[in-house]
Amino acid sequence: MNILLNIGVTLLTIALMELLSWAMHKYLFHGPLWFIHKTHHQERHGWFELNDLFSIGFAAFALWLMWIGHISLDYRFWIGTGISIYGIIYFIFHDWFIHNRFKAFKSNNRYLMGIRRAHKMHHKSMQKNPSEEFGLLVASRKWFRR
Repeated sequence: MNILLNIGVTLLTIALMELLSWAMHKYLFHGPLWFIHKTHHQERHGWFELNDLFSIGFAAFALWLMWIGHISLDYRFWIGTGISIYGIIYFIFHDWFIHNRFKAFKSNNRYLMGIRRAHKMHHKSMQKNPSEEFGLLVASRKWFRR
């Protein structure tokens, strides 16, 4: 039973991370933290951009939770695990597939192409506003039509 609870906490954390990331992206990154996030909307001139600090912050928080919960493998460990898994998903979807930081990931999958189209629309504006489509794994239906 405990293993099912741990899996549930991890999966719930992944789902909540999508909601939290959407809200942070819309209201903080395209709001008061635009001075950091705008580097993601500009042409990249190197491997890293200032916006990567957000990922480093999430990773540090996840590792801290895993560390303080590792002895008893309590809920903090599993929340940190969920945040880490979301970070891996983010890296694969966003950095690897959508922005092609590595040139090895191609797909004609309808879902993946819809997510890519939605994200490209998000980047259509190089300014703080107007902008749309702030999620990573969820986007409006219109981007999934053939």
